[in-house]
Amino acid sequence: MNQRGELRVYADAGTVAQALADSFVMAGRNAIAERGTFAVALSGGNTPRAAYELLAADPLRTSLPWSEVLIYFGDERCVPPDDERSNYRMAREAFLDAVPIPSANVARMRGEADPGLAANEYASILRTDLGGNPRFDLIMLGLGEDGHTASLLPGIAQGVEENSLVEAAYAQSQAMWRITVTPNVINAARRVVFAVEGVAKARALAAVYEGPRDPMTYPAQLVQPSSGELTWLTDEAAASLLRARAD
Repeated sequence: MNQRGELRVYADAGTVAQALADSFVMAGRNAIAERGTFAVALSGGNTPRAAYELLAADPLRTSLPWSEVLIYFGDERCVPPDDERSNYRMAREAFLDAVPIPSANVARMRGEADPGLAANEYASILRTDLGGNPRFDLIMLGLGEDGHTASLLPGIAQGVEENSLVEAAYAQSQAMWRITVTPNVINAARRVVFAVEGVAKARALAAVYEGPRDPMTYPAQLVQPSSGELTWLTDEAAASLLRARAD
């Protein structure tokens, strides 16, 4: 049985984005109050972009001391940081350039480097910044139509070394290398939030959330926080095939 996590269904993609932005702010305030800093791993995708834009629209409203916010990434495409496919570029343009966060607080994955080298470098950054067993305050995730999350891809997602923190993965469908944090990192987080929207994600969400355990086919099922909170923020369209939503 999957550790399903809490499911929250909203009317549309816009309200999912607002809920994701609110989750960011809440997790940040709690982390800074309790530990002095807020370590968050960002995700790519349309819903996170909309959430980042909401945060950027009025950064003072969040009441976050941005100098204490530490930005990381859950995955990255192996492209230069100015490439339109770069998660870092998207986050920078939608969010990071608009908030008063020190550049030293933003740790990007070097997509322009050799994938294996970039993965090893990022693992070293996580160990240096967050300790030998890094624990994020918040990890933001999306869900692919094929059931992947971050760059944990179908068929290869379980080929991860026991203590590995960051891996390079080749996406056959895109003919592209990617870099991703591993389930070891995700499942150690204090809070993990999926944001899923659109009818195109409905089958994947139903399989991951309610289907039998098959993480080789649906790698998002590997996300089962050991002691943290797991929350799914989804719109009505994406949740349309869930048995739990059936009347």
